[in-house]
Amino acid sequence: MRFAGQYIVILGGTSGIGLAVARGAIDEGATVCIASKQSERVEYARAHLALTDSTRLRTQTLDVASEAAVKDFFEDLGSFDHLAFTAGDDLPIGFLRDKDLIGARARFETRFWGALAAVKHGASSIRSGGSIVLTSGFSSTRPRAGWTLQASIQTAIEGLTRALAVELAPIRVNAVSPGLARTPRWNAWTDTAREALYRREEQRLPVGRIGEAAEIATAYLYLIENSYATGTVVLVDGGGALV
Repeated sequence: MRFAGQYIVILGGTSGIGLAVARGAIDEGATVCIASKQSERVEYARAHLALTDSTRLRTQTLDVASEAAVKDFFEDLGSFDHLAFTAGDDLPIGFLRDKDLIGARARFETRFWGALAAVKHGASSIRSGGSIVLTSGFSSTRPRAGWTLQASIQTAIEGLTRALAVELAPIRVNAVSPGLARTPRWNAWTDTAREALYRREEQRLPVGRIGEAAEIATAYLYLIENSYATGTVVLVDGGGALV
């Protein structure tokens, strides 16, 4: 029970990778607070985790794109040990010439500015020895044609991670860069398009398969636990950056 007695806050912890991080942390003894902007996802996550000891799970509805809401959330929360930020809507693939920049800015509001607000208002409540883990993505190192928006956001997160590791020391700040995984992020695609994407990636990846949320979640837990890791980005992509 490596996280026994520790309090871990996961923003975006109600589906996909974030939910898997919550599951792993709870299984290792942590008390976990998860927050998401959609109340139905919050209720789903609570039911999915199905704890015997419900005192180790706290949930809240929160829109991380609202700095005022994030500020209030952390003021009410009190002190904690670790913050993981996994929140983010889907990132539609498409060429820049066809992009609606208003929609693009909205993605930045959640994924980048939401993370920045969380760190700004949450860092002062992190106890000694605590950490922050942000989320980038494989497009920061291996962008494809039509993936300009997500590559931009993910690269920005990695720069933010390194800068915060210096500014907030001794609080440790790291990021996980997930590769393609079977998560609800791709549910906006049709079943046919999604499966075609998975098949293409399976043929390309050195591991020969698509990742699972639980596999990527272990990287977050590693960075939370490892007291010598800061300013680093852990790539968990099945070798995708190599090919």
